[in-house]
Amino acid sequence: MIKIAVITGSTRPGRNNIAVANWVLEQASQRTDATFELVDIADFNLPLLDEAMPAAYAQYSQEHTKKWSNAVAQYDGYIFVVAEYNHSVSGALKNALDYLNVEWNNKAAGFVGYGSAGGVRAVEHMRHIASELQLAHVRNQVQLSLFTDFENFSVFKPADQHKDSLTGMLDQLIPWSTALKTLR
Repeated sequence: MIKIAVITGSTRPGRNNIAVANWVLEQASQRTDATFELVDIADFNLPLLDEAMPAAYAQYSQEHTKKWSNAVAQYDGYIFVVAEYNHSVSGALKNALDYLNVEWNNKAAGFVGYGSAGGVRAVEHMRHIASELQLAHVRNQVQLSLFTDFENFSVFKPADQHKDSLTGMLDQLIPWSTALKTLR
């Protein structure tokens, strides 16, 4: 069975990200065509990139990098929960992505973005990063608004139509993850 990680995209105290990630996990876990697990980048305490060798060599010297590598490598695909910070991805997510390379290669990615404009600008940046990491990203994505899907900008209350958007993204992500498994 295909294994998909729901990866948080923020480590900020009081973050909305964990509520969105838990919602994604809850919705996705109702499916029977893949298994889903939450991977919270905050749990890895990754400092600013501190590996001497480029990630493409996979010659890690730091224990936190080895732990992060082992966590990421076990999945066939990823759902990134992308918070929009200054029209882009958070520094914490970019840093976590930069730590690794081969662990991402020939796998699929989907995106759930949120922000003042539905997180679309941050997801666009994620698509560029994913391409460089050889992550095949699916077209469909979920766009959540801080104005309409969060009460007082902090309590996550997604509109019902987002379940359909998530289903559409998963309907692409799971077959792509399955197909790309044959390349690894």
